[in-house]
Amino acid sequence: MKAIQDPRHALTAGLAAIRLQYQVPDGFPTEVLAAAAEAARRAPNAHRDRTSEAFVTLDPATSTDLDQAFAIEAAGDDLILYYAIADVSWFVDDGGVIDVEAWRRGTTLYLPDGKAGLYPPALSEAAASLLPDGPRPAVVFAVRIDPAGKASLDSAERALIRSRAKLAYDAVNEADLPAGFAELSRRIVSAEAARGASRVDPPEQEVAAAGEGCYTLSFRPRFMSESRNAALSLAANLAIADALLAAHAGLFRVMAEPDDLAVGRLRQTAKALHLDWPATTSLKEYERALDPADHAEAAMMLAVRRAGEGASYQPYNPGEIPWHSAMAATYVHATAPLRRLADRYVVMAALAVANGQPVSDDLRAAFARLPKIMARADAQSAAIERAVIDLAEAVTLQGREGEAFDAVVTDEDERGARIQLEAEPIVARVVAHAVEPGTRLRVRLAAADPAARTLTFERLT
Repeated sequence: MKAIQDPRHALTAGLAAIRLQYQVPDGFPTEVLAAAAEAARRAPNAHRDRTSEAFVTLDPATSTDLDQAFAIEAAGDDLILYYAIADVSWFVDDGGVIDVEAWRRGTTLYLPDGKAGLYPPALSEAAASLLPDGPRPAVVFAVRIDPAGKASLDSAERALIRSRAKLAYDAVNEADLPAGFAELSRRIVSAEAARGASRVDPPEQEVAAAGEGCYTLSFRPRFMSESRNAALSLAANLAIADALLAAHAGLFRVMAEPDDLAVGRLRQTAKALHLDWPATTSLKEYERALDPADHAEAAMMLAVRRAGEGASYQPYNPGEIPWHSAMAATYVHATAPLRRLADRYVVMAALAVANGQPVSDDLRAAFARLPKIMARADAQSAAIERAVIDLAEAVTLQGREGEAFDAVVTDEDERGARIQLEAEPIVARVVAHAVEPGTRLRVRLAAADPAARTLTFERLT
C-alpha cells in the first residue's frame, strides 16, 4: 500500500476532471428524487413474512447499498441457501422516471471520492437496501446445494426479511456466520474444479480514500470471507441460470474460451516468468493453482485475464446454450440489482419461472435491449477505473522525475512493454520491444503528469 501525498490537490482536481470527461452523473434530477422518496414509502403487501428468520449480510464495511442477505440450513446431506435479493422492482415502475434514469446509467459508478448510484439513495441506501434497521422487501431464492456442490433452484418468493447483522469482510468472525457457510463455499469450489471452471482473481489495483483529503494506492488483498461470500452468489446465479435456460428465457453472461493462439502466448509468458506449466496440464487446471500472493504468478494471472475477449450479456436464443468459459457453465447476473440494471429483470424472470408462470413479453423485450445498455455501462465503468488508477499513479510519482526503478515486464504489444514496478504498486509502459514477459528492466521516470494522467519511463537496461 502507498499513501499518496498530494499537497497540490492534483488528485482532487483530477477526480473532478474524470467525472466531467466520463459524464459521471452528479446527483439525480429533481423529479427522480421526488419519485424515489414517494416509492420508498410504498408498503410491501405482496410479500410473505420471514422476519423471524436469521438473515445476515456480508459486504465491505462501508457499503450501504446491500443487495443480498442470506441464511443457511441443512436438509439431510444437502444445504439450503436462502438468498434474499433486494426487491428493486417493488419500488421501481417500468417506464417511470426512476426506471428511465436507471436505463440511462446502467450501473453504479464508483470513484474514490464517492459513487454515482444506479438508483437514488432513498432506495439504494435505505428502503430497498437490506440494512439491519428494519423489515425490507426481498425476493428470496431457495438454492439447494448437494454434497458434490451442484446448485439447483428449489423455489423463489417475495418476502419481508429482517437482517440480524451487517457483517464486514475485514472483521467478521466464524461465529457470526450461519452454520454451513464455510462448507457451502467448499462445495461450490469443489464443483468448480470438477467441471473445469476457472475464476481468475488477480490482485486489483485500488485507490481508496484515507480521510482528510488523503488517499492510498494499493493492490487490494482478498479476504477469505469475501471469497466464501462470492461462492454464495455464484451458487444462486448458477441455479437461476439453469432454471431460466430450461424455461427458454433470460439474459445470460457469456464468455468465450481463449483461442489456441492466445493459449500458446500464455505458455510463453509462463516460461518467461520461470513458472512450471506442464504440457499435459490445461489452461484451466493451471490457472486454478496460481497464487496471487506470488509476484510472478500474479503477473501470470493478469496475463490470463487479458488473454480472453471478456464477458458480455446475451439473451436466450432458441437452440443455443449460452456459455461462460470461466464458469464452465451457463451463468447469469441476478444478485446485485441495486448496482446493475440487468439483474432486476433477471430476478423477476426467475421469480416467474420458479412459480410456474410464463416470462412476460415485457421482460423478454428488456432482455433484447439490455446487452447494448450493459456493454456501454461496463465500458464506462472500466474506463473510469483505469483513469483513476492512472491519475493516482501520476500523483504518487510526481516530483520523482529522474529516479530509477526496477521493473518486471508483464506483457508486450505494438505500443511497447507493460511493466510492473517492483517497489511500487504501479503498472506502466515503457518503449521496449522484443522483450519477453518476466524480463527485469531498469527504467527511469522521465515525466509524471497528473493533469494528463500519464507516466513516461525510459529504459536504462
